[in-house]
Amino acid sequence: MEFAPTEIPDVKVIVPKKFGDHRGFFSEVFRKDGFAKAGIDCEFVQDNHSLSASAGVVRGLHWQVGRTAQHKLVRVLKGAILDVAVDIRRKSPTFGKHVVVELSDENWKQIFVPIGFAHGFVTLKPNTEVVYKVSAYYSPADERGLRWNDPALDIDWRIKPGEATLSDRDEKHPLFADLPADWLF
Repeated sequence: MEFAPTEIPDVKVIVPKKFGDHRGFFSEVFRKDGFAKAGIDCEFVQDNHSLSASAGVVRGLHWQVGRTAQHKLVRVLKGAILDVAVDIRRKSPTFGKHVVVELSDENWKQIFVPIGFAHGFVTLKPNTEVVYKVSAYYSPADERGLRWNDPALDIDWRIKPGEATLSDRDEKHPLFADLPADWLF
């Protein structure tokens, strides 16, 4: 596997090797010892899988606080997404900055998003399937959110706000400037 830092070095892009022949391919998409060697040493406890029926579905920006804060390892099984991680660590030199990485079934990239980041994505193709590992169990009481299209964040989602499909909950998240202090890391 190749591990590459992004503009925010704690967020990493991982490209697993694919071995193919006339039958198809084989790929190790996660190997604990390889990740630990690259500085990613966490225990994943839950796998999540989402299907978005159309392009322009926005999921996020989300994170969990307290004992259920999560590291995430995200990849696309089918289709393509624009994956976004926003640094919400108050003492970080990149506080409020973000990383955007395109993940697809074609480029075979994954992204590691550590604790302390708001995370979300937008689907670029219909019928996109995303799977991601998390290091803590989902806890509705500990989940927090940030407005996906906050102008202060200046994220290029490659879609216009009127073209986005969001959940009711994601439409109501606060702006970055309005986040309560106890929501941040």
